[in-house]
Amino acid sequence: MKSFEVPIIYRSPLISAIKNKRKEQDKMKKPASPLGRDFSPTLLDFGAVQIYLARHFGFCYGVENAIEIAFRTVEENPDKKIFLLSEMIHNPQVNADLEAHGIQFLQDTYGKQLIPFSAITKDDIVLIPAFGTTLLIEEKLRQIGIQTEKYNTTCPFVEKVWNRSEAIAKKNYSIIIHGKPKHEETRATFSHAASNAASVVVKDMDEAKELAKYITGAKDAANFYTEFSNQFSEGFDVTKDLQRIGVVNQTTMLASDTQAIADYLKQVMIDSFPNDNPEEHFADTRDTLCYATNDNQTAVSGMLQTDADLAIVVGGYNSSNTSHLVELCEEKLPTYFINNEEKILSAKEILHHNFHTKEELLTNDFLPAKNPVKILVTSGASCPDALVEGVIKKIISFYETNSSVEEMIEEFQ
Repeated sequence: MKSFEVPIIYRSPLISAIKNKRKEQDKMKKPASPLGRDFSPTLLDFGAVQIYLARHFGFCYGVENAIEIAFRTVEENPDKKIFLLSEMIHNPQVNADLEAHGIQFLQDTYGKQLIPFSAITKDDIVLIPAFGTTLLIEEKLRQIGIQTEKYNTTCPFVEKVWNRSEAIAKKNYSIIIHGKPKHEETRATFSHAASNAASVVVKDMDEAKELAKYITGAKDAANFYTEFSNQFSEGFDVTKDLQRIGVVNQTTMLASDTQAIADYLKQVMIDSFPNDNPEEHFADTRDTLCYATNDNQTAVSGMLQTDADLAIVVGGYNSSNTSHLVELCEEKLPTYFINNEEKILSAKEILHHNFHTKEELLTNDFLPAKNPVKILVTSGASCPDALVEGVIKKIISFYETNSSVEEMIEEFQ
């Protein structure tokens, strides 16, 4: 896979050494065992505290690609005004760094306009973020004379979803998008899907079940337009457009949730049309799941097999993929969602984010009084490894350890 030139400030000597070591070990292994790939965590044994790092975490292909393009654009165009449509990725440190380099944001993460398009000229540069953007915004930029091709950082795995949507649309399937309706990626995917076929967004299994009631006729069709307000394409005909469907996803959703929704709706179609071939009413779209999202989530599941005291998940608070890692950890043990090491106030106190209520909470005595303390650690796909190393250093500073981070780096080299 291609490697990217990401600013050194986002790198971590410790995390790089660990990831490189595990890659070497994978190459030396014989063909995959019957048990499949190794998703066990990496143990960093500092004696009084043991850190278990997830097998996969941190920057993914799409994020590294976006960051490289953004910083290269700044370097190559010192005399031009450079804009971002919205946040490059959902990480506050990276977005703050981009602003510090002079990049201005045109919209916030929910699409609210911060700088009017009328303030842009054809000589300016507009970066399209990793989430992609809508066809309407692309057209606005073209009308201004902005050339976006060179500065389009849309993740290729997001584009893969768009391409799959287009392909099944050509076979007369409607598109069901599993995603958060207000998320940039879902808005972009909905725009591209709706340009080719009738489309509707479902945010979770509960909404999928309600949608199914319109397929089976259990609900009055007229209620659909209120219940799914602002989540369906123009001209959507609930009596016709739910006869042939395919499910795609916002790539940062829980892969298991997307698969469960697809499996459920497929069974609804089989039950509704028992005399027809299932493919007549349901398209196979399993190949739209993002590899990085899948690997990071599977790695958390592997990490949770470890007997531990707590989990710490590092990432931006508005990061969808990170919140799902938190969700998985919360099912098993106390979990603290933080965006940097400064949220660990002391050995007693931690300031962490509750993504369910969107509030920051202060928890006392989060580190148990035992020896050793076992902590699971992972991070989202938009979180720099340097932040994870910072969290590890902060934690071990509270203990008398039998080795330092520098010694740990040597151990993995």
